[in-house]
Amino acid sequence: MSRDLIIRRYRDTDQDVVIDLWSRAVRRAHPFIEGEGEGERARILREVYLVRAENWVAEHAGTVIGLLGLLPGGEIGGLFVAPEAQGRGVGRQLVEHAAARYGALTLEVFEGNARARRFYAHLGFTERGRRVDEETGHPLLVLDRAAPLRSVSWLHVREGRLLSVRTRGNDTFYLPGGKYEPGESAPEALSRELSEELGLDVPAGALTEAFVIHDVAHGKNGRRLHMTCFTGGPQDIVPVPGREIAEYAWFDRREARERCAPAHSQVVDRLVAQGRMPG
Repeated sequence: MSRDLIIRRYRDTDQDVVIDLWSRAVRRAHPFIEGEGEGERARILREVYLVRAENWVAEHAGTVIGLLGLLPGGEIGGLFVAPEAQGRGVGRQLVEHAAARYGALTLEVFEGNARARRFYAHLGFTERGRRVDEETGHPLLVLDRAAPLRSVSWLHVREGRLLSVRTRGNDTFYLPGGKYEPGESAPEALSRELSEELGLDVPAGALTEAFVIHDVAHGKNGRRLHMTCFTGGPQDIVPVPGREIAEYAWFDRREARERCAPAHSQVVDRLVAQGRMPG
């Protein structure tokens, strides 16, 4: 579902379907709250949160299946996925959408909602406090997550094998690319990195965004990674490793899984699905 999912701004015409999916989702998530998903709580959603919050919906095949409500400062005020669409990556993509807009995130989750607590822990959120919800009397956990590391990478496939690089003093291979410098756009950052790492002249204008990968950054103590991947530029290249690069290599799917950073697995799966690498 992830590649066919659309995340867009909430519209007034979404109200009925959004309230329905919210009602079904919260009744499932909060069976310990009397009257959840209806009455006064539904009125507050309709008249307050859907009016005042920055709301986004997840849509698949023309049907709205998720709602994300954002509050100032990167607070997730609400994240709800229709029960029939749960477990398919919709919630994860909505969280990463929030992170792409605000960086660091914070939210509250009921202590009794074990499934949501596991979900947020898997995405790198940690507990930093707790309080009692005045309306329901149930304890809420305050969770937060640091802003993801933002990087860019180049997808260069030769004869079904993906170009990767290894820095000095490191056994793991990564995709060519790296972090932004102040004021750089993503294509500008990648153009500079390719010059510094491999001696390649790839103008920013020759690069085309392919997709974004969200994963755990390798060797960064669980910090999340937001990696924008690009294609384009010359195909017949002769890399000249820079000072930080110990070696470069082209890996097939098996070799990439064995020798490369975790985000490589997602990249390779995307390239296989696109027919650019053999399965």
